[in-house]
Amino acid sequence: MGQPVRIFDHSLSIVGVLPPRFHYPDKTDIWFPTGTIIGENDNRGAHNYRGMGLLKPAASLQQAQTQLSSIAAILRSQHKQTNAGVDVAVTRLRDSLVMDVESSLYLLLGAVALVLLIACANIATLLLARATARTREIGVRAAIGASRARIVRQLFTESLLLSLLSGGVGVLLAVWGVDALVKLAPSDIPRLTDARIDAWVLAFTFTVSVLASLLFGLAPALHASRVDLNEALKQGATRSVLGGAAGRLRSALVVAEIAFSMMLLAGAGLLIKSFVALENVQLGFRPDHVVVMTTSVPVAADDEGRSRAVQFYRDLLPQLAALPGLSIVGATNATPGQIGSESPYSVDHEEYLPAGPEALDTVIAPGTFAALGIPLKSGRDFNLADTPKSQPVAIINESLARKAFPGKDPIGHVIFLAFSEYRVPMKIVGVAGDVRQSGPSAPPERQVYVPYSQHPFYATSLSVVASTPLHPSALWEPMRRIVQQRFPEVSVKFTTMETLHAENIAPQWFRTLLLGIFAALAVCLAMAGVYGVMAYLVGQRSSEIGLRMALGATPKDVSRLMLRQASRLTAAGLAIGLIGSLAASRLITNMLFEVRPTDPGTYAIVAILLAAAALSASYLPARRASRLDPLTTLRT
Repeated sequence: MGQPVRIFDHSLSIVGVLPPRFHYPDKTDIWFPTGTIIGENDNRGAHNYRGMGLLKPAASLQQAQTQLSSIAAILRSQHKQTNAGVDVAVTRLRDSLVMDVESSLYLLLGAVALVLLIACANIATLLLARATARTREIGVRAAIGASRARIVRQLFTESLLLSLLSGGVGVLLAVWGVDALVKLAPSDIPRLTDARIDAWVLAFTFTVSVLASLLFGLAPALHASRVDLNEALKQGATRSVLGGAAGRLRSALVVAEIAFSMMLLAGAGLLIKSFVALENVQLGFRPDHVVVMTTSVPVAADDEGRSRAVQFYRDLLPQLAALPGLSIVGATNATPGQIGSESPYSVDHEEYLPAGPEALDTVIAPGTFAALGIPLKSGRDFNLADTPKSQPVAIINESLARKAFPGKDPIGHVIFLAFSEYRVPMKIVGVAGDVRQSGPSAPPERQVYVPYSQHPFYATSLSVVASTPLHPSALWEPMRRIVQQRFPEVSVKFTTMETLHAENIAPQWFRTLLLGIFAALAVCLAMAGVYGVMAYLVGQRSSEIGLRMALGATPKDVSRLMLRQASRLTAAGLAIGLIGSLAASRLITNMLFEVRPTDPGTYAIVAILLAAAALSASYLPARRASRLDPLTTLRT
């Protein structure tokens, strides 16, 4: 407390320390009062602040919205030019923090639930098969006095022990899995650092394990406890729980596994196709082999300090361009994928109009378009002749040109920006290609580029962008040395344009990866379920198969018989799963990019893959059935 900290050219005293995990907003580390470093902005067209307030205990969000809207109405009447059409939108801070990831987390929760159901169906199927194999043992226990409740309790205790042991192994895997999840997850997920295995998670896991054993271990136990003593005690009798109800239950469980797997696979397929479309979308710039060096010049917030910052970049950029590994060097206050500022603009007026449509505002240095591979459709780039004393100039993108100058050549026209501190007409000297400035999933917006030399207010923190044929990281140290020699107090941070682009699509990649993993796990479980049921049926029908072969059935006939039964189960599961997938796909509509939730190609591929997987799992039991020796089978 009381120690000085230097921010730009100001020395401020530390008056408070917040908890280590408090970084609001946007991973902030240092907070300072308005007016101390950055001057107050009297431009009513600049919406640079967000109002925050604490609701009273008895107040509702709607009441706050109503009261603030009335204040906004008063301001509209007092400031008709700047506040026309401006209202207040009230939302909870928690909602604004999690709205971008809430849908992804619910998707993850739904995938986990489906995989859990598939696993439980597998357990029930296997327990039914195991109970059938123990028919004689259960019959002996019943014959010597064991009640049905005692038999159910024994079988239920065994399934409970199984669930607790597997739950314990699952917790051990989860300890590793949480670390992997945090590393894979995008950095913008709120409270990501709080993700850990704690007492509540352990309690939840224990509860789920117990409930799974109760729900899916009880049915097999009840079926096994209904034995016919005469049949059960006959030598080799194994069919007292093989009756119609148990068989139908096993079939229903397999159908459910395939249906749930179909839903997960369809969701994963849609997200994968969406992610591929996102990866291949035209960005409007070239992200590969571009170094990004973020810099911040510690100068005063007055005209002299800003002029020093402009001169720093004017001297620095040519020195960097002289490095052997760099071909073209530029600088910008907002690299593609980031928003620097947005403000109203007006064209071909004699004075600034504050209530015009809005456009993205980006400050750049000469060479930035070439370094990023942004095409210049017409006109010229900025150059060293564009100084504060020369004619203010601007370059607009194609979207703004189409909107503001339909069917006309915008070169030579003038544009006003609220972004400009001088509010003077800027001559349009070029038209650049559209860039997806807000990220790959957002369409190009109207955008205005201005030279940093004519806007020194925004020229104290620029990201230097440089194209290179080498690996970008090989240029980091040479570039750092040049900056330190020129201005040791300038802070620098390096990354690449490819890394920034990857961060922009990280949420979509994270969703796709997780759902793909769960879908693959679901398919494996479904294959195991189909295999288990078919292998069990082969064992139970061995006498029938032997008799068929003794009467002339060929191995191919036996294989077709078993595969036909597997095909019926698979077809039923796919049909139910398709209906469920079409219904559930509406939940991920907002997560898809250039892909319809009812895309027929995706569903066809998923159905074919799942059918092939299920029939492959049935092949080994069918092949084993076709190789039975009829004489040995009938004799035993």
